[in-house]
Amino acid sequence: MTSSTRKNTSGHTGNGAAALLVDEVVGVDGGIGATARAARADAYDRWLRGLLPQRPGVALIAVGGLGRRQCAPHGDLDLVLLHAGVPGVDEMAASIWYPVWDAGLRLDHSVRTVAEALSVAQDDVKVALGLLDARLVAGDAALADTLVRTAADHWRRTAVRQLPALREITAARWAAHGELAFLLEGDLKEAAGGLRDVGILRAVATAGITDALRPAVRAAHLRLLDTRDALHRQAGRRVDRLVAQERDGVAALLGLRQSPPGAADGASRVGATESIGDGDALLRRVAGDARTVSHALDDAFRAADRLRSGRRRGTDGRPLRRPVARDVVEHDGELVLARTAIGARPDPSLSLRVAAAAAGTRLPIARATCEWLAAYCPPLPAPWPAEARAALITLLGAGPGLVPAWETCDRYGLIEGWLPEWTRLRSLPQHNPVHRFTLDRHLVQTAYEASRHTREVDRPDLLLLGALLHDVGKGLPGDHSTVGAPLAEAVAARIGLPEPEVALIGTLVRLHLLLPDVATRRDLADPVTIAGVAERVGDPTTLDLLHALVRADAAATGPAAWSDWKGRLVAELVTRVRTALDTGALPAPPAPDPALLAGPLPVVHLTADRVAVAAADRRGLLATVAGCLALHRLEVLSADASTVDGRALVECRVQPRYGLAPDPIALGADLRRAVNGDVSVTQRLRGRALAARSGPAAPRVVWHREAATDAVLLELRAADAAGLLYRVTCALDEAGAQVRAARISTLGGDVVDAFYLVGGWPDDATRARLEAAVLAAV
Repeated sequence: MTSSTRKNTSGHTGNGAAALLVDEVVGVDGGIGATARAARADAYDRWLRGLLPQRPGVALIAVGGLGRRQCAPHGDLDLVLLHAGVPGVDEMAASIWYPVWDAGLRLDHSVRTVAEALSVAQDDVKVALGLLDARLVAGDAALADTLVRTAADHWRRTAVRQLPALREITAARWAAHGELAFLLEGDLKEAAGGLRDVGILRAVATAGITDALRPAVRAAHLRLLDTRDALHRQAGRRVDRLVAQERDGVAALLGLRQSPPGAADGASRVGATESIGDGDALLRRVAGDARTVSHALDDAFRAADRLRSGRRRGTDGRPLRRPVARDVVEHDGELVLARTAIGARPDPSLSLRVAAAAAGTRLPIARATCEWLAAYCPPLPAPWPAEARAALITLLGAGPGLVPAWETCDRYGLIEGWLPEWTRLRSLPQHNPVHRFTLDRHLVQTAYEASRHTREVDRPDLLLLGALLHDVGKGLPGDHSTVGAPLAEAVAARIGLPEPEVALIGTLVRLHLLLPDVATRRDLADPVTIAGVAERVGDPTTLDLLHALVRADAAATGPAAWSDWKGRLVAELVTRVRTALDTGALPAPPAPDPALLAGPLPVVHLTADRVAVAAADRRGLLATVAGCLALHRLEVLSADASTVDGRALVECRVQPRYGLAPDPIALGADLRRAVNGDVSVTQRLRGRALAARSGPAAPRVVWHREAATDAVLLELRAADAAGLLYRVTCALDEAGAQVRAARISTLGGDVVDAFYLVGGWPDDATRARLEAAVLAAV
């Protein structure tokens, strides 16, 4: 088809009927649900019938949403003008297309004979699928019936051969749009598990390959359609991406509501006078529906693969069955229960053992087997038997096979039988830009990533279990690490771990953010930093487990959660803490770069990620260097300032703010001029940095009195902005504070900047004055 949206430039004029049609179709007074969608289809049909001249050999065919009578409030029209070679068909088409454009509607259109339409469908599987939705709107019913019947018959005969091409196209679409179940702003139509995939399931069902449109899939489909209807109505236009700013409104339209401010559930939104939409409930519902669709489509593609390749049979003509584990056999490319397992009294660990076998062999579990396990497998006792515990660890350590096996078991309710806590965690959104997955998928993904590090630790089983449970406290009030520790310990005890291992699982959950937080926010050269971490960790075994868990957690979170710089800092911290745990001695602070202590001043050394400056001892050198780096669009990750033999030294770790490194010659020249007091550079960097102030924010200052050997720690939490470090260090310098080190940690759009201020700063009034100066600079 040819897709087009055209303004009225043809001489045709819009009319009152078109305007009334648009109002009727959009449904300004409602328009959500199957009844409203059918009513919109009826309105379109009535209007389009009036546009087609009554002539034999011509039919107006609807495909897409109108063909299925599932019209969204602001959907487009997919129309085919079918003809039998009659003259004047182009003029007839124009008499239909132009009024549609004049009405402001988007239109996909084509003009074809039956033979032409079928020929295109043979060459393009997407067109073949579209014709399965074809429906007569007006004109020659016999002609339309010929196309609809022939297209369906052709699809039934060729579907098994055409599905591989469709699967390839579908995989490319998934790669472009992601998985709807795990996205905060997913495309309801194009993402994996969305409405486009339901169309494929409908085609598979039409071909008779499998019963793809099971009741659960039909229910999920209707809810996704309702969500799109509400999104159109909320946005007032055609949009399929469930963006954050529309989420609460869509939820309210669908009846998913929070209580107003002051209600018992504690919801609070200033100025609200009525209940508002529960956006998280909407996301969880969409995630569940998307998973239902995705799982059904996986089943459908596997069924098509079996039909295409044929069943492997033995000499007796029966399908081959290959044992893969106790009570589990492979049959037709899927895992099923052995006949002896079905006939005997089920073992409570059977579902876990089947899941472990599926993950290890990377073979899917047959649907009938999942349904049997959900119906007949008895609950696990507390504590678990050793066989069940071993199966869980095998499942978690299976690598790439873990995620699909876990997802399958979750779709049939098996996970809740193992971990009742999973109901609360399932599809829970994580409103943080660094996270790419919902909470439940993040936990499973972390276990998968942890399996890469099992050879580096003394207790790989505890690493895997800690990875699965590390964020179990999310979604509950309070710090999720603190809240989650007793929950994880309860799970570990129920699984049957001995008391010391239960305590270690709690420690892993409680401290799983310790290493990255300290590495990026504290001075690793300060003995107090190392001693504090060593005291909390306690022993090298726990330290190694935490180090592996940190890397797995970051890899499962997303690319923004980790960097080579953060990895080096965490590794450096682990090395220093291990030395302290092994020897009891704290490592000595690193010596200054000898190159900064020799030669005439100023000294400027530049590498790809490091800027080092030495100048005559004076106040404000750190602020000057920070401002100059901001001028050249470099972000400061860490900064150290010291004075040695009358020389002021500043060493910064940096990265380009926008990915492009600055000109080192220009940067070096500006640094030398600035540290020598060149006013022109100072004015230029001050003006650029001040112009880059962030928008409205709620900055906060936190004091840490015991975090350093010879300094007090001032921690600033604020919105990120270019030049922020320059402004803050200027404010600190003007207030009389000497900064010996700074650590910059960026979390999405916010920063947590830690400044080591020389001296105790014990006076409350003095600290208040300094705090006010810092907040004013932000």
